[in-house]
Amino acid sequence: MDFGQATPAPSGANIYDVSEADFMAKVIDASQETPVIVDFWAPWCGPCKTLGPALEAAVTAAGGKVKMAKINVDENQGIAGQMRVQSIPTVFAFYQGKPVDGFQGALPQSEIDAFVTKVADMNEEDGGLADAIEAAEAMLAEGELDDALETFTAILEEDPNAVAAFAGLAKCHVAKGDFDAAEAVLNGAPADVATGAAIEAVQAQIALAREAENAGPVDELRAKVAADPADMAAKLELATALHGTGDVAGAVDVLLDAVRADRDWNEAAAKTQLFKIFDALAPNDKVALDGRRKLSSILFA
Repeated sequence: MDFGQATPAPSGANIYDVSEADFMAKVIDASQETPVIVDFWAPWCGPCKTLGPALEAAVTAAGGKVKMAKINVDENQGIAGQMRVQSIPTVFAFYQGKPVDGFQGALPQSEIDAFVTKVADMNEEDGGLADAIEAAEAMLAEGELDDALETFTAILEEDPNAVAAFAGLAKCHVAKGDFDAAEAVLNGAPADVATGAAIEAVQAQIALAREAENAGPVDELRAKVAADPADMAAKLELATALHGTGDVAGAVDVLLDAVRADRDWNEAAAKTQLFKIFDALAPNDKVALDGRRKLSSILFA
């Protein structure tokens, strides 16, 4: 490891340091208006010393169309764990409160410039499609599934690469209980958007819903866990059943208890299931944020 001089502190209104205390305000909330690129780095990381300044230069050149948040993983292990950062440098792009793109490792300047331009362009005028997507999401949230489905379909006719519309259309089918149709929608997404965070979230929702179909009754599983708290398989099935009933917080609590009891059981199955639930939720969802924080506390204790 290179323990040389730390990366210089960022300067300018659009490039700033972020900690766990202000991540919500400076990344999630800020990205509602302007895309935010998040750079996870550490003072000892050699490639970070190359990537960081290159990113800052590209962000500065964008002239306010994108912001950059720098997170020192040594000082903010909790948020690094919550974002599942496995190596550094790791870069995420957030827009409208959600991670929409990212990469790991150092890149040539040309690829960095292209990445920043792509993220910055998310904030450009889109002929009203952003408003239409927001309206369709509201319909979906209110249970107006047919209207939401029709609106998302119309959006895709205007923009066949609208990842949010693909995800929204699939979520409509999930809400209707038609998982095959939801998967068909996602399978039809173009390759360059098929790995978008919004689509991956719906894939996690579908997987969880299919698992819930095979889970036993919640009351019976509660009794089974109460009778034998060491029954890890029963705990996982209980969490799956709870999630299927809509009790996401309850499912997370059961899985956290399972991780505390035996984090390595069945190849860390409880932790894997937790991440699947977190992936299915919005990054700023309170259950996801609280759950990730508690999981980090368990794992790093």
